[in-house]
Amino acid sequence: MEKIDENSVQRGAVFAFAAYGSWGLLPLFWKLLSTVESTQILASRVLFSLIFVWLVLAFQGKGAWWRILRDPQKLKALTLSALFISLNWGLYIWAVNSAHTVEASLGYYINPLVNVLLGLFFFRERLSVTQWAAFALAMVGVLLLTMFSGVFPWISLALAFTFGLYGFAKKKIAVTSLEGLASETLILLPFAAVFLLFRQIQGQGAFTISWDKTILLLVSGVITALPLLWFARAAQLLPLSMLGFIQFLSPTIQLALGVWVFGEAFPIRNLIAFGFVWGGILLYSLSFMKKRT
Repeated sequence: MEKIDENSVQRGAVFAFAAYGSWGLLPLFWKLLSTVESTQILASRVLFSLIFVWLVLAFQGKGAWWRILRDPQKLKALTLSALFISLNWGLYIWAVNSAHTVEASLGYYINPLVNVLLGLFFFRERLSVTQWAAFALAMVGVLLLTMFSGVFPWISLALAFTFGLYGFAKKKIAVTSLEGLASETLILLPFAAVFLLFRQIQGQGAFTISWDKTILLLVSGVITALPLLWFARAAQLLPLSMLGFIQFLSPTIQLALGVWVFGEAFPIRNLIAFGFVWGGILLYSLSFMKKRT
């Protein structure tokens, strides 16, 4: 069993709770921009994330980070990851501002199980009996939600798979979280900039709505990058098993916001379906801890 430095764990836990807590509270931020087109919020997030991360990397003495894009293999992987993270960001922003925060939270609950499935198909990783049972329980929950609502939970699955594919696209390349984010947003920048300029020329640009919306769009880069910095620090200090448990703080906060703050429907039957998903997550977490001990 790996030795754990108590002081490192305490500091790591602070960073982990800060990161996942911030991600969990993001719906509150996106709701403040609900009068802005989701596509323009996404494009602004790309633009201002790049600016902020570039400044942070320059401060860290890594101003030449962009040279990693000269490597064809890294460029290919980062282009794929940029595609998946842009789809994930855009769908999540739209979901929150279209009263689908509860469905979005489900996507991040089942994401670790989707990662297991992707590992099975792409890397031929073997699943234990416990992991198969965890995946089966989660799928029962998804099927129950489909039966109860009459609508396939495509938002949840799309968020889980785009984020899972984002992680797998970067699995084989050695770049830091910030360098990865900087590279991805640089790849997306031409599309984001042209789109924002086009909407401005049309007279429907987000930056002409009001001064407070403009400030929020500027801040979107900061609220994207800061949790990533905290997460990177937490990953250095915490055992993976502990980090694996804390990750569920984010969708739990999202679910609470969706139900109690945004007033989205969450009948008892949905609680039953979520119960199967939570059961699958618990089994998955236990199997992961067993591997680490």
